[in-house]
Amino acid sequence: MRFTKMEALGNDYVYVDGRTERVTDASALAVRISDRHFGVGADGLILIMPSDVADARMEMYNADGTRGKMCGNGIRCVAKYVYEHDIARKDEITIETDCGTRRLQLFVSHGEVERVRVDMGTPELERTHVPMTGPAGRVVGEDLTVLDRTFKVTALSMGNPHCVTFVDDVDTFDVARYGGAAAHHRVFPEGVNVEFAEVVDARHVKMRVWERGSGETLACGTGACAVCVASVLNGLTERGITVHLRGGDLDVTWSEGDDAVIMTGPAREVFTGEWPEPGVRA
Repeated sequence: MRFTKMEALGNDYVYVDGRTERVTDASALAVRISDRHFGVGADGLILIMPSDVADARMEMYNADGTRGKMCGNGIRCVAKYVYEHDIARKDEITIETDCGTRRLQLFVSHGEVERVRVDMGTPELERTHVPMTGPAGRVVGEDLTVLDRTFKVTALSMGNPHCVTFVDDVDTFDVARYGGAAAHHRVFPEGVNVEFAEVVDARHVKMRVWERGSGETLACGTGACAVCVASVLNGLTERGITVHLRGGDLDVTWSEGDDAVIMTGPAREVFTGEWPEPGVRA
């Protein structure tokens, strides 16, 4: 089975072209191929499939085999693949995902996609739609006890669930301890991606993330979008910010008019290879 390893700010996935390859059990394959010691090594697996409603369809699986509805860094890499492999050779494309069709603008130089701007849609702020247990309404600066600490959290969905908390020093914060516990807290029936953010100023925020299916990753696109929304809801930043992640920077704007969250960042192909998986090639 042919595959392409791609990354966006260090958030790396194995990409398989569904036009030429057939995967019989994507969840099981995601676990094997994502293993950083015995596999290719990645935060998960993304299948690039044909679509009846868009230029291509993205199917995303975390490193633990669970299906994800959306991946902000992953969709930028899908856009790069779609353009450079002649699936849709145009500067504006659409990608179908499990949480709807997304529009993307490609910034191309000498035939290569360097950056991609994604309309990530509108954030879902109602608690029951995150989902999170408790009374109806928004979750903004609400107390949540995790292990031995109580955090002020803001919860929302960007097609997948996020829980954002602001800390004084994100670089030294114990993300593994508290992120791992919060990701599977009883108030989040489907689990949650956990963002720890430090506000630098009104236009800059530092962030680390613990993803529910992959652990701490170098970057999370939907997480950066969630941090932007949470920063605005808590009156901490302007609506357009640069989010500094361990793998690099993302520019994110929560539009005031249509409420859409717009994310812009890079995408890069690392290498291609052949995975010796029996019975999966079409």
